[in-house]
Amino acid sequence: MVEYLDTSVGHRLAYHKTDGDGPGIVFLGGFMSDMSGTKAVFLEDWAKKQGRAFLRFDYTGHGQSSGRFEDGCIGDWTEDALEALSKLTSGPQILVGSSMGGWIALLLARSVPKRVHALIGIAAAPDFTEDSMWPGLSDAQRAEILEQGQTSVPNAYDDTPYILTRRLFEDGKMQLVLRTELNLPFPVRLMQGTDDEAVETSVPLRLLGHATCPDMRLTLVKDADHRFSTPDCLAMITSAIAETSR
Repeated sequence: MVEYLDTSVGHRLAYHKTDGDGPGIVFLGGFMSDMSGTKAVFLEDWAKKQGRAFLRFDYTGHGQSSGRFEDGCIGDWTEDALEALSKLTSGPQILVGSSMGGWIALLLARSVPKRVHALIGIAAAPDFTEDSMWPGLSDAQRAEILEQGQTSVPNAYDDTPYILTRRLFEDGKMQLVLRTELNLPFPVRLMQGTDDEAVETSVPLRLLGHATCPDMRLTLVKDADHRFSTPDCLAMITSAIAETSR
């Protein structure tokens, strides 16, 4: 059954929480995704079988949470994640961040490192608003954002277009993690498909080279796409969780 968390800034976050042993697992979804996706539900089922604590939730403007997607930005969604982490879990957690969720996991790791037992990035997309989304827009789309405050772009996954706002890009500049020191004092596992149409393989390689971490590994999976949801890919994620739970 869906439960709701009222945040300190008036957001209402929908979530599913499973009680169990720690370290708990927190799933952080992607841009315009929600907690009912294949990876989130699969990992919840796996965690239940293992007797592990697990949390999945929707950011503001996503899924069943309050608000409009186009009103949000990386900073807002990171604050949502921080409140969920703080109020719905206890002790160090394993953060599993998918795409944008990987960026948010890194922001959480930077702000509350003692609450992070390990970090698993699945096609993690740190700094994507600055490094790939803005450069990928046409001159006309950039002008529309600057002059009118937003533009719409096709969504490769369903018929609902992405609404990209000026605030999204301006806030994204303040959330960058690959331009300054990034210390990750816990195990980090990164997974990336070579056929990912949204995140280039150069992104996890850049993160691998940039971060200071005593135990950081990157696995490239030939022919895997951005969803990273085949049975083999899902098994890789659970293996990484099991390995870093020690």
